[in-house]
Amino acid sequence: MQPLVLTPAAAPAVAISAPAPNPFQVQFEALRQRAPQLRNAGVHARRARLGKLSDWLHAHRTAIQQALLTDFRKPTAETDLTEIWTSLVELKHTSKHLKKWMAPRSVGASMALLGTRSWVQVEPKGVVLIISPWNYPFYLAVGPLISAIAAGNAVVIKPAEQTPATSSLLQKLCEDLFRPDEVLLLQGGKEVATDLLKLPWDHIFFTGSPEVGKIVMRAAAEHLCGLTLELGGKNPTVVDETANLRDAAEKIVWGKFLNNGQTCVAPDYLLVQESVQPALVQELKAAIERAYNPGGAGIEASDSLARIVNEHHFSRLAGLLEDAQTKGATVAVGGVVDASQNYIEPTILTNVPADARVLEEEIFGPLLPVLTYKNLSETTAYVNARLKPLAQYVFTTNAENRRYLLDNISAGGAGVNETVLHFAHPELPTGGVGNSGLGKAHGHAGFLAFSNEKGVMRQRVGFTGIKAMYPPYTGRVQKLVGLLVKYL
Repeated sequence: MQPLVLTPAAAPAVAISAPAPNPFQVQFEALRQRAPQLRNAGVHARRARLGKLSDWLHAHRTAIQQALLTDFRKPTAETDLTEIWTSLVELKHTSKHLKKWMAPRSVGASMALLGTRSWVQVEPKGVVLIISPWNYPFYLAVGPLISAIAAGNAVVIKPAEQTPATSSLLQKLCEDLFRPDEVLLLQGGKEVATDLLKLPWDHIFFTGSPEVGKIVMRAAAEHLCGLTLELGGKNPTVVDETANLRDAAEKIVWGKFLNNGQTCVAPDYLLVQESVQPALVQELKAAIERAYNPGGAGIEASDSLARIVNEHHFSRLAGLLEDAQTKGATVAVGGVVDASQNYIEPTILTNVPADARVLEEEIFGPLLPVLTYKNLSETTAYVNARLKPLAQYVFTTNAENRRYLLDNISAGGAGVNETVLHFAHPELPTGGVGNSGLGKAHGHAGFLAFSNEKGVMRQRVGFTGIKAMYPPYTGRVQKLVGLLVKYL
């Protein structure tokens, strides 16, 4: 019997169109062609570029203040402190140390490698992408830019679309100071970011939420490019019974309500020893009044408090507050909201139930839940049962308690009897761990993030110790290898 042969019907012809070209491919190729010249720029040329940036910041201080005031009513003093001063500190520190950072670093050799000379030399990664956020839209674009320029890279910046006035000012900065094939700023929304992430960057520096960070990480995996993720998290602040409560309250209020709570390293919730919780809440209330209502006109009239950046984030925060109250939380301080101006008053919440969203989601706004504990071990158990935070804060005068909390909680960074300020220290690497980030930034750490550390070994010509162990693997060679394994 003949086997049955089934002949498939001819498939209709289908026109396969080529994928649409990336709209930023031409600019990317221009940057790629320019990158070798930037790579070979010496310390003086790189310092000159940083110097021009510093001069621009000084000359445009008022314009920077106005842009942030326009975007979310950021007080000029806060703009000076958190956007301009921090950028200038980074510039000064980088310029001062750049020669040392660029120099090859000699390393020693073991007995087995006698006769060799080895060193580590740094080289720029090439063409890099910086995606900056809206909460500190100037500094968190300029800070990574300083590191990328110092390391000798060509750079593209994609700023946040939620702060258009600052994005436009950043565009002017780039156009005033740099060729478009050296530093290019591209404005736009999600579509622009999506197209940019399809290109084969040598490094991506992203600051934003863990949710978007995962998208960026997946895109980077397509090209196996370097990645720095500055993300966020629920930063715990532990206050024990030995703390100076007035001092702690002033520092917590400053760090929490700076930028109206829209700070990735702001305290997210308090863990307060039960015996001092009532007194601390009173100190927090008094500190808020001193900071934002010194004349008694009401906090809403204060020109020292920023606003929530837009209606979307206002609604999210108002929803967190409503959810907490519905589930039984007590508003100990604040609680006033005004949708007409995206205003939420600095708010302290007590008796917060475990299932309240304000304890589950990163707050990123002026709501501060207060939890209590009896024994210090309860704090580490609570924090470590959750995703790793970007920062932890400890208020204590007890050295043993300080060591216990720092040694038993994993976080990207930490402050003892202080909040937020460690982020501005140029000698401290900043960044997250686990869900709160990947890689470090600022100072030397930022320079290295945009650099490749190339390990180099120079061997002598002729006989070397390792040649004695080349094949064939005779008994003598095996004996030498055995001695090497045992002793060297």
